Amino acid sequence: NFFEVFATVALAFILSKIGAVGERSAQRATWFSILLYLGSGIIGTFHHLYFTGTPLFITALGATFSALEIVPLTLLGFEVYENLKLARSGGNAHPWRWPLYFFVAVSFWNAVGAGVLGFLINPPIVLYYAQGLNTTPIHSHGALFGVYGFLAIALMLFSMRNIVRLEAWSDRLLEVAFWGLNGGLAGMIVLSLLPAGIYQLAEGIQHGLWYARSPAVTGSAFIHAATWARLVPDVVFLGGAVALLAFVVRAIAKDVALRRAGRREEAATLRRAA
Repeated sequence: NFFEVFATVALAFILSKIGAVGERSAQRATWFSILLYLGSGIIGTFHHLYFTGTPLFITALGATFSALEIVPLTLLGFEVYENLKLARSGGNAHPWRWPLYFFVAVSFWNAVGAGVLGFLINPPIVLYYAQGLNTTPIHSHGALFGVYGFLAIALMLFSMRNIVRLEAWSDRLLEVAFWGLNGGLAGMIVLSLLPAGIYQLAEGIQHGLWYARSPAVTGSAFIHAATWARLVPDVVFLGGAVALLAFVVRAIAKDVALRRAGRREEAATLRRAA
């Protein structure tokens, strides 16, 4: 609950300060997040209590409130995306373009990874057949890196945008990093985890959860093929990570070089004046 509130409040504060969202929208998202998480966040965890003898309406409440948790960040991301479209239509290069795109990725994966894919495994009837299957890492990949991984990157880029000089900034490397990380993560889910999860879910419905988690299924040819199918998106994801690392190293090194050159030029000017 703390991390969800932090993510929403941090994004709302930063985005409102740079004019990407209106202050009223940021305030609404902040209050909505605080009331939702701190007021009903515990209820949202009740979908984890399926096998503890909890009454059915308790897990149903948990699934419902858990699904609502995606709303504040998603609304912020939608407004950021609309503002970016307006900036592009005006023909002006937005100075915060790629940091904002990573903020939009946070909101997108919050809606898809935490929301849609989370609700895929949260309802009680699904938990009966799918608890602990490959449907769970579908959600965890999309929610953990999709939200908190991209949030960390976005906050880092926002900080660097205020520190390094414009000449040290590389939109090209950030573009490769953005699409590589997002495309790789989406590929992991669509090409590997989702087919494996659906296959296990079908086996669980037909034969029971015990069979879906047995070596007969987890060691089957289909699961092995789905695992190997991750090779391509993993390479794409790695390429995005390398591009991001290259951007950071290049930006810092070039900024240091520019600052040193500036100091040398200033010293030379002082000597000539003396």
